[in-house]
Amino acid sequence: MPGAGDRGKALARWLGAGLLGLLIPMSLSLEVSVGKAAVIYAVNGTEILLPCTFSSCIGFEDLRFWWTYNNSDTPIIEGSVKNEKSDPRVMLKDNDRITLEGTTKEKKNNISILLRDLEFSDSGKYTCHVKNPKENNLEHNATIILQVVDQLEEVDNTVTLIILAVVGGVIGLLIVILLLKKLITFILKKTREKKKECLVSSSGNDNTENGLPGSKAEEKPPTKV
Repeated sequence: MPGAGDRGKALARWLGAGLLGLLIPMSLSLEVSVGKAAVIYAVNGTEILLPCTFSSCIGFEDLRFWWTYNNSDTPIIEGSVKNEKSDPRVMLKDNDRITLEGTTKEKKNNISILLRDLEFSDSGKYTCHVKNPKENNLEHNATIILQVVDQLEEVDNTVTLIILAVVGGVIGLLIVILLLKKLITFILKKTREKKKECLVSSSGNDNTENGLPGSKAEEKPPTKV
């Protein structure tokens, strides 16, 4: 019969394997992104690119992706990527206005779609799904909202321009003040140096006139005894 030490080792191995199984999916999880903008706007009758990229720390094989509209279970487009050297290919598409614009070249892992001839009814939530068999069929998704409008509103930058002008003016004023300060300091320094030179020169002239040592006053001959 196995001793207590053997049972303890077996339990430790079992716990270690379970903990490792929990940590691996967390550290190697699949990531999907549709960009920083949660909502994008497009004009009716034009086209719009719905972005989507994915990443995986351990790579992928026979990766499956699909897009859904407004939380529907039916994909509007579905495809797969064989490996990191293969471009995405479309397997199913229910609308001729949708085209796949993705590529895996330069490790972009791009599975974005282009929606042409936009209609107001195209407004809604578009979700990009990705499933990676190499990560035990781990699935991840990201959602972006599309708003189709008559025309894009022009952004009023007046306030921004005013703020920039004020900030620029304050910075310019500070620079001018610093330059004036340096100029005044330089002028004062030169003035003090000139005054000092004048004082030294004036002191030398007084000594000469009073016949002090080092002066050029006429020396008297010594008195004869």
